[in-house]
Amino acid sequence: MDFKDLQKDLGIKFKNENLLKQAFVHRSYLNENPAFELGHNERLEFLGDAVLELVVTEYLYKNYPDIAEGEMTNLRAALVNTQMLAKISERLNFNGYLYLSKGEAKEIGRGRQYILANTFESFTGALYLDKEYQSAKDFILRVLIPELGDIIKNKLWRDAKSLFQEAAQERISVTPTYEVLEENGPDHAKIFKVGVYLEKELVAKGEGSSKNEAQQRAAENALKEKNWH
Repeated sequence: MDFKDLQKDLGIKFKNENLLKQAFVHRSYLNENPAFELGHNERLEFLGDAVLELVVTEYLYKNYPDIAEGEMTNLRAALVNTQMLAKISERLNFNGYLYLSKGEAKEIGRGRQYILANTFESFTGALYLDKEYQSAKDFILRVLIPELGDIIKNKLWRDAKSLFQEAAQERISVTPTYEVLEENGPDHAKIFKVGVYLEKELVAKGEGSSKNEAQQRAAENALKEKNWH
């Protein structure tokens, strides 16, 4: 696969193109191609996640001095969640460079969204290693931070769990509870399915790469289900 077009489109030239290439190697591809010359992207993803969190946290701290810690946490979560990172990855055409197994290549739903989000993180990690922190920071500021305006304008940063709890207590005097319904995938890439309940009523379900993300998705779906916007 030729990554010259991607580098041209991004305006980024890697010194070590193997680092760039590895950022797009999903574990499933190696299961079918064990002789492939590179490893999978999970260690790069781990590194990129930390870089991403630092850049976004630093930006929020410096540019929103009047926002409290809890609100900054919610803003950051809205900016770096699976849905957002997958959207940016699609916009950057990361889809066209993924190394996937034949089975994963057919997945176009929620599973592909997780892969794209993880690839954004692994690309960030590769960029950090290849060109150091400032280049990774510049990339994140250029492609991700502009989404912050829409998040703030439409109040997408507000915690869905808190909103649903407030609505449930106000309307029916019940505090929602959450239960993990399913856990799928290996330890390094778990997918959680969580249900949100009002007493014994299962109101909605949500999926996420962490229990908290799945709870947030379940709460968002419950607000829609109850029309408690």
